[in-house]
Amino acid sequence: MSRYILHVDLDAFYTSVEQRENPFLKGKALIIGPDPKGGKARGVVVACSYEARRKGIRSGQPISTAYRLMPDAVYARPDFELYADVSSDVMSFLRKYADKFEQASIDEAYMDVTNSCTRYGGPVELAQRIQSEMIQFLGLSCSVGIAPNKSAAKIASDMQKPNGLTFIDETKLRETLAPLPVSKISGIGSKTEQSLKEIGISTIGELARCSPKVLYDRFGKSAVWLWAIANGEEHVEVEQNFVMRSIGAEHTFEEDTRDWSIIDKELTLLTDTVYTRLVEEKMVYRTVNLKIRFKGFETYTRSKSLRFPTAQKNTILETIVALCTEFRSNPKEVRLVGVRLSGLKSKPISTIDSFTNSN
Repeated sequence: MSRYILHVDLDAFYTSVEQRENPFLKGKALIIGPDPKGGKARGVVVACSYEARRKGIRSGQPISTAYRLMPDAVYARPDFELYADVSSDVMSFLRKYADKFEQASIDEAYMDVTNSCTRYGGPVELAQRIQSEMIQFLGLSCSVGIAPNKSAAKIASDMQKPNGLTFIDETKLRETLAPLPVSKISGIGSKTEQSLKEIGISTIGELARCSPKVLYDRFGKSAVWLWAIANGEEHVEVEQNFVMRSIGAEHTFEEDTRDWSIIDKELTLLTDTVYTRLVEEKMVYRTVNLKIRFKGFETYTRSKSLRFPTAQKNTILETIVALCTEFRSNPKEVRLVGVRLSGLKSKPISTIDSFTNSN
C-alpha cells in the first residue's frame, strides 16, 4: 500500500496574516521588523511579502539594507501573539484531516493521510480541499507537497510557491529528486553543501549514486540519513505532537455596524462555536479573549483570566459581554468581532461528563 505524506507550508505566513487583518496591505510590499528609522535602525527583517521579495528583500537581512532597497515599502512591527493564535487555528483545522499530525513550526505541518485521503478521493483531492478551505475559512493560502515520505514532501511543497500543489508519485520519486540541488534537502546548510561539492556532489541524483562508504567517511552517521533521502528510502514516521494553544472564531460583518443588538447576536454565535470546539477537544479554559475591530481597522483586544480553569459556557458569554462594556459607547462602526479561549488544559476523564451539563 502506498504511503501518502503531506507537507503543508503557509505562504509568507507573517505578512499574509497582517494582510488578512488589514486588506489595505494586500498587494503591497510589506516588511515585518523594527522601525527602519530612515535606514539608520539596527535589527533584521523578520518576514516580508512576495512583493518585497521580488525586489531583493529577504528574512534575516539588516533592516537598514531593506530600507535602502525599498524605502517606500510598508514597514510593520511583528505581532507574535497574533501569529501564534492564527497558527493554532490553522493547525487545529489541518489536524482533523490527518491519520497522524505533526506540527513542524509555526507555519508548517506534516500529515500522514494514507488512510484518511480515501474519504476524499485521494491525496491530491484532499490537498486541493485543504487549500480551498484554508482560503475560504482562514483567509490564508498554503503550498502542499505530497510524497511517500516527509523529506520528499517538504521538497515538493517548495516547488510551486505560492499556493502550489506538487505530487511526487512513489514510482517517480528518485527521478524527480535527481536533478535538484542538494540544498533542497532540509537540513543541508551551506557547510554541508560545500563539503559535498568537494567530493563532486551537487545534485540529489549524484548524492544517491555516491558510495555509502565515501559518505560515511566524510559525514559519519549523518551519511545514512543523506543517502536514504537521496534514494527515496527515508521512512521517518509523522510524530503526533500537536498541543492546542487556543480556540478562537471571528466574524467580519458584511456591512460595518454600530447596532449592538446585531453585534451581541454575533458574539453569542461565536461563543457557541468556540464552546462546541472546546467540548470536542475535551478541554477546559482559563482566559477569555475579545477582539473588536472598528471601521478604519482600529483594532482592540481585551482579556480576562479566571481564577480556576473551567468548562462553563455561560462564563464565556458573560465575560465577553463585560469586556465589551468600554466599547459600547464608541461612535465608530464595528467591522469585526472575535472570541478566543486560551489557557487550555485537557479535561480530566473523570469529569468529562460535566461538559454536557455546563450549558
